[in-house]
Amino acid sequence: MKIADRLNTVEEYYFSKKLREVRGLMAEGRPVINMGIGSPDLAPSQEVLSAVTEAIAHDGAHQYQSYQGLPELREAFVAFYRNKFNVTINPQTEVLPLMGSKEGIMHISMAFLNKGDEALIPNPGYPTYTSVTKLVEAVPRYYDLKEDNGWFPDVKALEAQDLSRVKVMWTSYPHMPTGATATVAQLEELVSFAKRNDILLVNDNPYSFVLNDHPISILGIDGAMDVALELNSLSKTFNMAGWRVGMVLGNAQHIDAILKVKSNMDSGMFYGIQKGAIAALNSDDAWFKELSRVYNKRRELIFKLADKLNCVYDRTAVGMFVWAKLPEGIISAENFIDEVLYDKNIFITPGTIFGSNGEGYIRFSLCVKADQIKEAIDRF
Repeated sequence: MKIADRLNTVEEYYFSKKLREVRGLMAEGRPVINMGIGSPDLAPSQEVLSAVTEAIAHDGAHQYQSYQGLPELREAFVAFYRNKFNVTINPQTEVLPLMGSKEGIMHISMAFLNKGDEALIPNPGYPTYTSVTKLVEAVPRYYDLKEDNGWFPDVKALEAQDLSRVKVMWTSYPHMPTGATATVAQLEELVSFAKRNDILLVNDNPYSFVLNDHPISILGIDGAMDVALELNSLSKTFNMAGWRVGMVLGNAQHIDAILKVKSNMDSGMFYGIQKGAIAALNSDDAWFKELSRVYNKRRELIFKLADKLNCVYDRTAVGMFVWAKLPEGIISAENFIDEVLYDKNIFITPGTIFGSNGEGYIRFSLCVKADQIKEAIDRF
């Protein structure tokens, strides 16, 4: 049976392939330390676990759930955005729970991109933006992010180009993989750019609360609700990556369009997981402080490891990764990480998987216990 032509435009996700290789090395008995992927190794809070356990016994817990999620889950999302970002959202029409924000990237693309339309994609940036754009038969159009511009786009240079076919622009602040943040003024510039050019601006915002004292939502910018959507996730903030809980927020017209896609793709999120998500969203400040304490300790150790490799990095970057520039003279990031993997049994992500502007950089994950990071340092 011949496969669909669209599959010729994409490859298997890098981490799907590379982690299979890493697991193979571990099966051979090699003591590989995985610093590659941002999958939290910490557990959710006891309140979250208790909420799920109790929910399993509720009437109707095992039936199909609403495509729009429980009303109290939407209310919890709204309260979270009000308390953390000072953003007011209508729980009935302006928020849609997702089975992880990665699902949202597909739904948004299917809702707003036709064949031949263009999507502006950051370079470096999350690889899924590119693969999903290709899968819906739209055209990826990359915009440069460079260290000397704070990993923020040159909006004037973008606007000098022909943007007539661009329908969507993907952004991610705090930025993945570099950890760069955007100021209010910079987000205002993006919103104005989107308005002038009739572009849907989508900010992917799952790293707001990891080592970041000043979380910002693009929906807090005046006029953003007219042209912007924001994706967010419980994966990183609440150690719930495997639970697959996220959300998309925006105006009612945009959310309705996404719901048309989503309601034909799944049959609602498990009731117990929704109850756990509500408990997570109601977490007090102590949760966030402890999360920062653990990740800050790990980050300081990763800085020491990066120093061992003679890398340069930004100590002010946020999120659960350390983005580091390799020493001059190292031509290929992928060759470098393979040498480290096979010589030192340490897996680090090469910057090139995020785009051509990632060449010369590597990314360390903080989802590694402190003792393992110390062990990695000792191996050098």
